[in-house]
Amino acid sequence: MSLLSSYLEHIIKVLPDLITGSMITIEITSFSLFFGMILGTISGLGKLSRKKVFRYPSIVYIDFIRGTPLLVQILLFYYGIPGLYSNATGNPLQIDPILAGIIVCSINSGAYIAEIVRAGIQSIDRGQMEAARSLGMNERMAMKEIILPQAFKRIIPPLGNEFIALLKDSSLLAVIGVHELLKTGQLYISRTFAAFPVYIAVALMYLILTIVISRIVAYSERRLGVSDRS
Repeated sequence: MSLLSSYLEHIIKVLPDLITGSMITIEITSFSLFFGMILGTISGLGKLSRKKVFRYPSIVYIDFIRGTPLLVQILLFYYGIPGLYSNATGNPLQIDPILAGIIVCSINSGAYIAEIVRAGIQSIDRGQMEAARSLGMNERMAMKEIILPQAFKRIIPPLGNEFIALLKDSSLLAVIGVHELLKTGQLYISRTFAAFPVYIAVALMYLILTIVISRIVAYSERRLGVSDRS
């Protein structure tokens, strides 16, 4: 009983710090998903473009990011680029860890969202484009007014999955000192050596966040009328 009491005591003590760390995790994840959506939409459209100048850079970007671990991308951006800059100029370069985390996670998420967007667009019946052209729309207008609105409704579920995956992957930013949820727990453990109860608390915080996101995505699907027909 004393062991359980000790665990509960550690959880209660670390909880305020974990809530603060959760806010940083949510902030990084939200900004990264926002910028990742922009980058992913542009890259997804670029991969579908008939013009090589748009298609090939998009393919290279998507394949490189999806083919390399996020941890390597974080270390390369946070340590590799400043080191390269210092060697080239002789001047030190320090990147803010949170800013670095948002940039890297945005770039990483953008590559996966690009494939989601591409698949969503390709799932729309080709007759939609032909019908739009018969109404006098050019390809760009038809894509903007007809295809993309339908595609984005269909990609809400996989975008929700990407949000959840990005939320959990943000824990890797602990390696560059970002005081997100996991790093906050590790700092408490370094002072108290109470690893088991703190990691349990961290896991529960991630679980709560992912459940909340899942419910928000499910609500959005219902509101926008996403159904099995999509």
